[in-house]
Amino acid sequence: MELDPVFLSRIQFAFLISFHIIFPAFTIGLAAWLATIEGAHLATGKAIYRRVFDFWLRVFAVSFAMGVVTGIVMAFQFGTNWGVLAERSGPIQGPLLGYEAFTAFMLEATFFGVMLLGRERVSPRFYFFACCMVSLGTMFSSFWILANNSWMQVPLGHTVVDGRFVPADWKQIVLGPVQMVRWPHMLLAAFLTTGMCVAATGAWYLLRGVHRDEGRVMLHWGLGLVGVLIPLQMYVGHLTGLYVLEHQPAKFAAIEARWQNQQPASEVLIAWPDEAGERNLYAITVPKLGSFIASGNWTSAEVGLESFPREDWPPVLIPFFGFRIMVGMGLLMSALVIVGHVLRWRRRLESSRWFLWGMFLSFPSGFVAVLAGWFTAEVGRQPWVIYGLLRTKDAVTPSLRTEDVLFSLSVYVLVYAVVYSFGLYYIYRLLRDGPGGAQPPIAGATGSRPLAFAVEREPSTGGDQR
Repeated sequence: MELDPVFLSRIQFAFLISFHIIFPAFTIGLAAWLATIEGAHLATGKAIYRRVFDFWLRVFAVSFAMGVVTGIVMAFQFGTNWGVLAERSGPIQGPLLGYEAFTAFMLEATFFGVMLLGRERVSPRFYFFACCMVSLGTMFSSFWILANNSWMQVPLGHTVVDGRFVPADWKQIVLGPVQMVRWPHMLLAAFLTTGMCVAATGAWYLLRGVHRDEGRVMLHWGLGLVGVLIPLQMYVGHLTGLYVLEHQPAKFAAIEARWQNQQPASEVLIAWPDEAGERNLYAITVPKLGSFIASGNWTSAEVGLESFPREDWPPVLIPFFGFRIMVGMGLLMSALVIVGHVLRWRRRLESSRWFLWGMFLSFPSGFVAVLAGWFTAEVGRQPWVIYGLLRTKDAVTPSLRTEDVLFSLSVYVLVYAVVYSFGLYYIYRLLRDGPGGAQPPIAGATGSRPLAFAVEREPSTGGDQR
């Protein structure tokens, strides 16, 4: 494969977005979790909710900072690598990204200061209000970003003037039917990601026999949130699939690895798509199920890739496996939730170490699902950067040279390796130490005075949950 500026720019974008998206997805869900747990603390007055909140606030602060840093790099590369895209779509994308910065980001950044430093300086009700505003800000931020991406996926509400895409109807651009499906889909994915992380962290503490009270809250609340959200995400995910079928049929055919038109259409559960031979190797299929999934009946005709010009075909391998990995993670979450609720009903949830291990090992499931979903959406859009209007190969900065992208990509990989290593290690330390953090040596505590700590501080955990 030739290492031209287009290919390398695509690799660079994929690298940067993959590392960036995990932090916004986490912080969106974590902000909502913090607002929820602070609301529980305000309503009940139980100290345990305050301890859980303070613990996850530290994690949120680090994740928020890393998300901001990686987001700046994402914006920077639009000007360096994708100059034609920026020039031709600037009248639409520029305002959308500007709205995100001056509304959503300013909202969350302003009240984040109150969350981080204002606990003792404002009233409890105003502090809870600040938590809600941070959560609302993260959701607004995702709204504007998804509005931008949704317009690129299904362009609406624009006209073309001198080769540039100019807004004609902002309502269609911002509140189009595609956006109103994809945004809830992303929000629910973020909430599920955080819910699984919270539950997995609680399971980890129970396995280690530390921070047991806080671990119980995290495990029970995390399982409860995921149990409520999973059915909603399945429904919204189905609606997202329908928009792909209607507006991006070539992407849908690639996801299904359907090479020829079929009536009725089979559903390929798993296979190895052979793009050169336009066939599926080692395929396991279910007859007629593809028709039912797509159209709601068992005998409908469904289009394959043969219905589209060869130059308009998206790559098949990544969308095919990306979609199945995403669905697989959703099924894993569903199974864990069902088993967890059965064990809770039987009062064996916290004593079933096999389940706690399974829950703990599921920590990355939400992140994997988010990444797989984004790869499915973005790779399946190819060869278009703005679907049906601007090809990816025509969107790259004309003056860009191969050596330029190789240099920038190498720098990004090196810097990200350092930054992410330190950032993720610090988050791991926070999670390992748990609520209350690592306990420092207690002054005056000796073999002859083992209870000297009693006058120094209160324990971070214990049976008291008031």
